[in-house]
Amino acid sequence: MKNRNRTALEVSVEEAAGMACPARPLFDIRTLLERQVGVPRGAISLSIEELMDNLQTDRGQKEAGGYILCAEGVRSLTLVEQLADQGVNGFFSVAGGFQAWVNADLPTGYPQGLDAAQADRYARHLVMPQVGPEGQRKLLDSRILLAGLGGLNSPAALYLAAAGVGTLGLVANQAVERSNLQRQVVHRESRIGQMKTESAADSLGSLNPDIEIRIFNQLVDSSNAESLLEGWDVVIDGTDNFPARYALNDACVKHGIPLVYGAVMRFQGQVSVFWPGAPGHAPDKAPPCFRCMVPEAPLPQDAPGCAVAGVLGVLPGIVGTLQANEALKLVLGIGQALTGRLLMFDALVMDFRQASVKRKPSCPSCGSNTFYRTDS
Repeated sequence: MKNRNRTALEVSVEEAAGMACPARPLFDIRTLLERQVGVPRGAISLSIEELMDNLQTDRGQKEAGGYILCAEGVRSLTLVEQLADQGVNGFFSVAGGFQAWVNADLPTGYPQGLDAAQADRYARHLVMPQVGPEGQRKLLDSRILLAGLGGLNSPAALYLAAAGVGTLGLVANQAVERSNLQRQVVHRESRIGQMKTESAADSLGSLNPDIEIRIFNQLVDSSNAESLLEGWDVVIDGTDNFPARYALNDACVKHGIPLVYGAVMRFQGQVSVFWPGAPGHAPDKAPPCFRCMVPEAPLPQDAPGCAVAGVLGVLPGIVGTLQANEALKLVLGIGQALTGRLLMFDALVMDFRQASVKRKPSCPSCGSNTFYRTDS
């Protein structure tokens, strides 16, 4: 490569925006996935290979030159140097690339249904083939209910809010206590005595003002679960007692809503998805519900709560994050949900294991003699 002043081959984004014209265009050589986060207005989007082919066949463009933009100005500068080595002059790399273009607030087109702030906030989603603009719009249109705001749903709520889930429902009827803060990371010392729903709403709103938060200051039980769950896309179970778990399960079965289950004790955690109404299954082949796995509540001494047995503070964070992961997959319709499988985690030995969970035809909630909704 010839010795040259590399800065002589670069222009600023402001210069490129002011000097680009039909005769000397702005070429955007980013990949299709990279362009998901937005495109400079007026730019011609081409791959490097397409641009080089065009210059071979279009002598006029080759002589006129132009401005080349990539993500951060690295690939474009390398390409301009290669062109100069071949005797093709008049092309300039846009310093800083698209990131500098956006930072300079220059005219930009964004994916349909997203604004500039959303394209920036969810940029790492937009470049993923499994998500992209369509998937992000699904997240923004989705509604997820979080039952309980303790150790499990604290991290789940934070990550769902960050991911852009459009509406989060927060269900709890307790105030923040100091003993919660060892694991319930959505709350703060300054909010001790405040209702958990309000405390969580403060944290989630400051993390992502783009989302809607609905507060339900009540405990889940069999008298209110059915009406409480109506209209939600996914329910995440972060409760700590079996009556609430059974109430959530039965209401989810009736409404055909997936229930993302999680449980922790000391160093052990569990995650699963219970969704007998999952599409693509005949009723006799449907996945199980929570009652299929736990037909009857164990005795208190066999399943003590965290206040009695204790829990390593980080464990609910791991399990709650796995629950959030399952919820996002369900909304996006990607991957393989944990239906019919129980994921078990041992933090002491860092061991993940899975066990099959079978649907029971005699289950009083989802059994063969029980009617529930199945979506096709």
